[in-house]
Amino acid sequence: MTAPDHLDADRLSAPGGYPFWVVDAASWRRPAAPIQALVIGVDRAAALPETVPHVFDLLLTSAADAPRPWVSIDARDLDADIERLTSAVSANPFAATIAAQVLRLTEELPVADALTVESLAYSTLLGGAEFARWRRNAAIGAGTLTPPDPLIIERSDDRITLTLNDPANHNAMTAAMRDALYEALANALDDPTRPALMLRGAGRCFSTGGALTEFGTAQDLAEAHAVRTLHSCARALDELGERAAVRLHGACVGSGIEVAAAAYRRIAAPDAWFQLPELAMGLIPGAGGTASVARAIGRHRTLWMLLSGKRIGAARALDWGLVHAIEPDT
Repeated sequence: MTAPDHLDADRLSAPGGYPFWVVDAASWRRPAAPIQALVIGVDRAAALPETVPHVFDLLLTSAADAPRPWVSIDARDLDADIERLTSAVSANPFAATIAAQVLRLTEELPVADALTVESLAYSTLLGGAEFARWRRNAAIGAGTLTPPDPLIIERSDDRITLTLNDPANHNAMTAAMRDALYEALANALDDPTRPALMLRGAGRCFSTGGALTEFGTAQDLAEAHAVRTLHSCARALDELGERAAVRLHGACVGSGIEVAAAAYRRIAAPDAWFQLPELAMGLIPGAGGTASVARAIGRHRTLWMLLSGKRIGAARALDWGLVHAIEPDT
């Protein structure tokens, strides 16, 4: 595809029919004309060429163990991986290109401002056709009853332990759980004794993310944005700074890693795995992931997680910086 001029740049966009552009990472130069399509740079020669990372949304290489911002893909799988990524973009082009835009825009913003941008985009997509299509086709069960105490709060001297407490629902983050978690984090922030805080999950996993039964139930998307940013658990956890740590085990999906990634210290059990599944729903992360995960692993690798929807295990999470240590769960 040739570089567009200003008159036809709109073809490289979701409305224009070309929501992605796969290019050679070594030779490509971003055109002067503004394009909305996400740009995937590919290094087939495993040469790790010098690039200007900010002009790309994703950088793939066949080199093993490539440094950030590259994503290493086995040369035998590279074409298939590109096909999977571009198919995911084509299936939900507005969500995919908005995700890339948010990650670009917020890379250098303060966390609170980045979360505001994410929330605005998330509310926009909640009103979009891609999410509506997912809602029509999704087989969402009723789930089990939420426990009366979805968050356990324990204090010992100058240490607080918060435990997500809905193991029957894999600690899915219902509104009740999020509200309880935010209140506990806010209390820790206001506490003049400045206690240390550990966040963990009960049962077989930390959290499988937002409760699907509650997705799309907000009637006023503007109000939902206001509440989402006022009661952001990711922002509160980030503001605790060095006092905040999380222990992660089993599934850490969607908001189950988006919130946790905002903690200063992140410890994974050997069985922990991480996934951002929102694109398949016509959405982007809405619990802080475009800020928290991107600050941990970089926006390029964050976008790869979102476009691919793949799970990454504890070892890769440690290598990428999503977690700081792997230790048996206690």
